[in-house]
Amino acid sequence: MQRTPHHRSRSRRGLAAAVAAGALTVSLLGQNAADARPHPVDTQSMATTLSLPSPPGGATVKVLVFHASATDESPTVDAGIAAIEKIGLTGPEAGRFKTVATDDPAVFTNGKQLGKYNAVVFLTGGGDVLDPEQEAGLEAYMEAGGGFLGIHDAARTEPYSDWFTGLVGARPAADSPTAVQRATVEIGDRQHPATKNLPLEWKRPDRWLNWTKNPSGDVHTVARVREITYKPGASANGWDHPVSWCRDYDGGRSFYTAMGGTADSFAETDFRDHLRGALAWTTRISRADCKATITSNYKAERVTQPNQPGQNDQIGEPHGLVVAPDGRVLYIGRGGADSSKPVVTDWNDPNIGKGLGQIHVYDPKTKKVTLAGELTVFGNKGGGDELVKVEEGLLGIELDPDFETNGWVYLHYTPHSKIDRDKQMAVRQVSRFTLDLATNKLDLSSEKVLLHWPVQIHSCCHAGGGMAWDSKGNLYIAAGDNNSSGFSDGYSGNNPAPNYKGVSFADARRTAGNTNNLNGKILRIHPEDDGTYTLPEGNLFTGKEPDEGGGKTRGEIYVMGVRNPARISVDKTTDTLYAGWVGPDAGAPSTTWGPAKYDTFAAITKAGNHGWPYCMGNKQPYRDRNLPDPSKPLGWYDCDHPRNESPNNDGLVNLPPITSNTIWYSPQGGGVDYPRDANGIPSYKVEEQKQLLPWLKGGGQATMNGPVYRYDAASTSADKWPSYWDGKWFVGDFYDDTQPRHAVLTDPKTVGKGGLPTHAESLKKIIPVGADGIRNLMDWKFAPDGSLYVLDYGRGFFTSDSKSALWRVTYKGGEPTPAASDLARKAAAQ
Repeated sequence: MQRTPHHRSRSRRGLAAAVAAGALTVSLLGQNAADARPHPVDTQSMATTLSLPSPPGGATVKVLVFHASATDESPTVDAGIAAIEKIGLTGPEAGRFKTVATDDPAVFTNGKQLGKYNAVVFLTGGGDVLDPEQEAGLEAYMEAGGGFLGIHDAARTEPYSDWFTGLVGARPAADSPTAVQRATVEIGDRQHPATKNLPLEWKRPDRWLNWTKNPSGDVHTVARVREITYKPGASANGWDHPVSWCRDYDGGRSFYTAMGGTADSFAETDFRDHLRGALAWTTRISRADCKATITSNYKAERVTQPNQPGQNDQIGEPHGLVVAPDGRVLYIGRGGADSSKPVVTDWNDPNIGKGLGQIHVYDPKTKKVTLAGELTVFGNKGGGDELVKVEEGLLGIELDPDFETNGWVYLHYTPHSKIDRDKQMAVRQVSRFTLDLATNKLDLSSEKVLLHWPVQIHSCCHAGGGMAWDSKGNLYIAAGDNNSSGFSDGYSGNNPAPNYKGVSFADARRTAGNTNNLNGKILRIHPEDDGTYTLPEGNLFTGKEPDEGGGKTRGEIYVMGVRNPARISVDKTTDTLYAGWVGPDAGAPSTTWGPAKYDTFAAITKAGNHGWPYCMGNKQPYRDRNLPDPSKPLGWYDCDHPRNESPNNDGLVNLPPITSNTIWYSPQGGGVDYPRDANGIPSYKVEEQKQLLPWLKGGGQATMNGPVYRYDAASTSADKWPSYWDGKWFVGDFYDDTQPRHAVLTDPKTVGKGGLPTHAESLKKIIPVGADGIRNLMDWKFAPDGSLYVLDYGRGFFTSDSKSALWRVTYKGGEPTPAASDLARKAAAQ
């Protein structure tokens, strides 16, 4: 393909210099005088006589590279023009285009010429390079449906123009670092043609601009630079540092990248691929979604009303939800009473802790709520200390894979009828019930108990409760460690001494660290139609291990070493299990006892031991303690060869090696890590810590694991979240302050092996936080129509209140752009 020469008006550079100095100069072709614009100019009110086709350009795709500068021409211009010309001349025929380059701004007032270009690239330097009429011509071009690509210093162009600020999306901070630095770019959009072929973590040198105002939420960010990989300077933007973004703007399409600050950038294969994809969208060769993360495209709506006085007609104490294939939402209340009703805390009273675990059904077709049924549970003692409050009750809900035909509902709960008040023990069970699909009423007489196990109820806490199915019909059941948070100063829950009538309640080695106990585990069973279950292959134990004399394992265990897994999910596309569990209470690390409280998320691809109460995070060990004096430390636990030497252990002493977790956070930050000594023991000194995951931080913290979104292209729903979110894992926290509410990407090569997420982005504006938003996130699930349902717990504890609610979050951004009918080449549609 013959190269189209570019034209450079050297005299224009002199004009730009004069403009930068504040002089008024007649433009080259007799247009309106250029203006240094010490005051903002309202180009919206300026008329233009341009006659432009709509959309500009045609099937013979042409790109205009405009490279004027009010200062000396950037040394990147020649390299940039050459790269864009090369991009246009190579690759598949359907993606090729012709390039014309100029630094003459008169092109923007020549409608006959400007209308021939499918996209305009600004390879400009800083300063005011367009006079008001020329800017009005660019504005008219965008309004007609043109495409714009800004590269690096283009963000410094037209500094007095609010419209141009909107076009590029953000302005650089004056003290942005100027040195070339190697950094890691996180690619969050795996579908846009500008980023879909790039590495998840793209390591490259460039000059990295900081922003006076972060554009995230107003633009669709496709890539971020990871500030912990270079020195961003005093005006750093933090973990959310956009570096490339796009959006539909003023009738056209705008893409901007802050990369390309060096001439060498344009020789990089990956950077050229980035520009190629950006040009494919801006020229209308291909479609792309540049709306998916723009906050205003989402609507969060509360769908349940406050309960009527003295009733739980709308919602119980929110504790979990599931969405049926037909869109009905079933959600449960743990067992806390209406705040006006008394609770019983006296163990001599037969009604000790008696509450109602409630199941409600919301029908989106009628927008009505039905109280489907109530279970009498142990789980209503109100608040108080560890020896008063209780977290048992109705803990989890799932629907049978064939729910549409059989109406089977699985409930994970603690029946009040089975408590032993003398020994202060209870039974946790998973039962199957049948829902009348016509009336939304639960048949309590239909109960079939699949699985049950003992739990101590002398002391609170950590009941867990979540459940999920995989694609093979296996049911995962999350059970907390059934252990007190006290008696260990907030570090490892491994105090062997406290017990009630011989049952330890402060030693998680009795439960989570015990291969012969179902507490502190994620179980995996295969329910059968007759109400029994079988064990699938691939669990952590078979239940028949001959090790250490035999009889010391349970075959139901898939994951051991979890503390309080309230929410789990399974991505049925990959059958990866996702789980989150709440950590202990220590507010800071201890050089004696180990890490601060870590709340944890894990992507789990195979059976394993995830550490509690021996190790947390990325194999950060706790210190052992033992009798006769648990206040005195023994040695550090060995995360690769853990041993359960607790006197309360009736399982194996030699445990499976511990697997690192995916995400962990504390009040000190996210992914906290420390230097380690020759034995691999972290220093646990705050001043020596580094944050591997700076996008999150703890505080109150209580993890609420979410789903992996899967986009359904066949769905005709107008409310479904866009395909951009496909494959992203939603992680959140009960609290909405500094805690996570993010969508994250993981690397398939390292997921389940302790690999960190490659990218995260905040959802706090899409799933709104604050007093009138979703402040206390308790559960969240996508519906078959692609909308997201979220449970807000409310503002109290062990009860429901006026803020307890079910919410629905829908997408209103519309289809990708340009419209299919406006594609420059229909056959090249992507």
